[in-house]
Amino acid sequence: MIKNRKGQLFKDREISWLHFNERVLQEAENPNNPLMERIKFLAIFSSNLDEFFRVRVAQIRRLQRMNGKKSISEYQSSPDEILSEIQRTVLVLQDKFSDIYENQILPELNKNKIFLIEEHEVSEKERSIIREYFRLNVLNQLFPVVIDDLRHIPHLRDRSIYLAVRMKDSKELERTRHAIIEIPTAVINRFFTLPLSPDGQHIILLENIIRLNLRHIFSIFNYDFYESYIIKLTRDAEYEISKDDNDYSVNLLDKIQKSLKQRSKGIPTRFVYDESMPTDMLDLFIRKLDLKNVNLIPGGRYHNFKDFMDFPKVGKPGDYYPPLVQIPVPEIDKEKIMFDAISKQDILLHQPYQSFDYLIRFLREAAIDPKVTTILITLYRVAKHSNVVNALINAVKNGKKVVVLMELQARFDEESNIYWTNQLQEAGAQVHFGKPGQKVHCKLCLIYRKEDNKVVKYTHLSTGNYNNVTARIYSDFSLFTKDTRITEEIDALTDILFVNLKRGGFKHILVAPDFMKKQFITLIENESSHARAGKPAFIKAKMNSLVDTDIIKKLYEASNAGVKIQLIIRGICCLVPGVEGSSKNIEVISIVDRFLEHARIYMFGNAGEEKIFLASADWMSRNLMNRIECAFPLYNETARKTVLDIFELQWADAVKSRKITGISDNELPLNHEQAGKFSSQQLSYNYFLNRMQTTD
Repeated sequence: MIKNRKGQLFKDREISWLHFNERVLQEAENPNNPLMERIKFLAIFSSNLDEFFRVRVAQIRRLQRMNGKKSISEYQSSPDEILSEIQRTVLVLQDKFSDIYENQILPELNKNKIFLIEEHEVSEKERSIIREYFRLNVLNQLFPVVIDDLRHIPHLRDRSIYLAVRMKDSKELERTRHAIIEIPTAVINRFFTLPLSPDGQHIILLENIIRLNLRHIFSIFNYDFYESYIIKLTRDAEYEISKDDNDYSVNLLDKIQKSLKQRSKGIPTRFVYDESMPTDMLDLFIRKLDLKNVNLIPGGRYHNFKDFMDFPKVGKPGDYYPPLVQIPVPEIDKEKIMFDAISKQDILLHQPYQSFDYLIRFLREAAIDPKVTTILITLYRVAKHSNVVNALINAVKNGKKVVVLMELQARFDEESNIYWTNQLQEAGAQVHFGKPGQKVHCKLCLIYRKEDNKVVKYTHLSTGNYNNVTARIYSDFSLFTKDTRITEEIDALTDILFVNLKRGGFKHILVAPDFMKKQFITLIENESSHARAGKPAFIKAKMNSLVDTDIIKKLYEASNAGVKIQLIIRGICCLVPGVEGSSKNIEVISIVDRFLEHARIYMFGNAGEEKIFLASADWMSRNLMNRIECAFPLYNETARKTVLDIFELQWADAVKSRKITGISDNELPLNHEQAGKFSSQQLSYNYFLNRMQTTD
């Protein structure tokens, strides 16, 4: 956290992100959460941290190599200082993680007669079962490398875990060898559930199955003592797209496929190891792996906790969140076709409380509707099994023109997006790949339909991805509308996306990178002017991250002008609230709960005539200046009231919200454990349930 020359405060974005991940860890620690869900929060924490080192730490390492002691910007310290603080913070979080797992989760599992057993704890009967399983399923997937005579250990893959092994002969102590074995979790389930035993359910991890059989794996050496420790290397996930020619749209697919291979060979950014590994053995592996300028992170016996997302389905129903029964939308369900429902009124949905399948129905009906001629859609993160793409392919088969903007550079979803690109192209859809250097992050679907000899446009806009899997676990808003104020401008936006035309003059939607930031700044400045004039003035916003320094400065100015500002920020928050002379009128909370809070909401008092926008964009420079984004207004009064009501429910959350202050990023409400309190997510569900029952 630093002050600029005007005394305004800015938190470091990397440390703020680590504080967000600590909030995830708090959910794993929270005994009020179901036991198996606490395990999932540990897995989410681990997966988040992996991506942080693959992306953010990797980027700072690149800056460090250029000039480690020079400040990154006016608002960020030097790479050396940031990396040092990251190391300190991560070690603290790693210790907390280990404590939660070892001293809270494991005892709770054992209390429920669920035991994660180690190789020395198996019974003779279980040993026989495990050895047979090893022989039939595991052995042929193992390819050990003996490293002692190698100058360097062969390439270790990112996101894989390895067993570092030391073999000794008790009679000839100097006869020692070291080996490394990749744990084949990509092809074999990491958890092996043993037959129910008299004392409960035993589960053994794949690495412990391998440990139990080390003597068999290395039988050629005839050693009688083995010790083994899990290690893991995290690599820079960035890749470069070659610029060998200018035919961007034609060659981008091939270029990305080739460039993805760079990712597996990225420079190491983190080495995680079992802290019980002997020092001399650790030094050997660090030397053999040539780990210079890499964060060395001691950990427990197990790594890659992201695999615990797939922990076996054991335990009681009460050990899990109750199934979410999604709430019907009567305005849609009572109509034979969705176009009729949308013609009567704008329809706002809130996933996951209401079903994402309404979009699938929208596309399915469009595919067979004789009046529909064209479907245009942007896709950012596509599910492995995508109902959206299948519906689009069906539309092509029914003779519709389908035009798709597939963002091939959606990080870590490139392979899935490439697969579906090929499927769409084979079906006959037109597939575009966006613009060089700009990710297309807006989520829109536009349908042309002939009605009374005119082309009528229907659009669906969303704060979240067109992904049927994440729609069950991400909290997002989406809007169906035929309001020409919006559809005509979305049509103009598709000219930018698909035809590469230069378009402007947007009066209703906010479009990045050309206009959105200026428009948001104007909206903030207007609130400052209203406050000075004694008119109603407020800013209520919800987003994933707040990083852009120009926006933050304007929020500070608005605070000093007397504008009341309420911010709900799930992740990074570089603004420091509650500081006299800068942010006295700004309050910030963060909510981490069962569903990932993903919707972006921007509301401005506007002297009593509130303006409300939903968006896929955060107030981050990358969204505002380097991506194609769209913030769309709400004009329907029911939709506007819904968003305001949900925001207020979240702002009043006394269970899952954390107060972000100048001192702490994770201050829980004082009464968050009171009996009878409900989280805002539960109250949001009840809100839509009550409205559905009232509508019926």
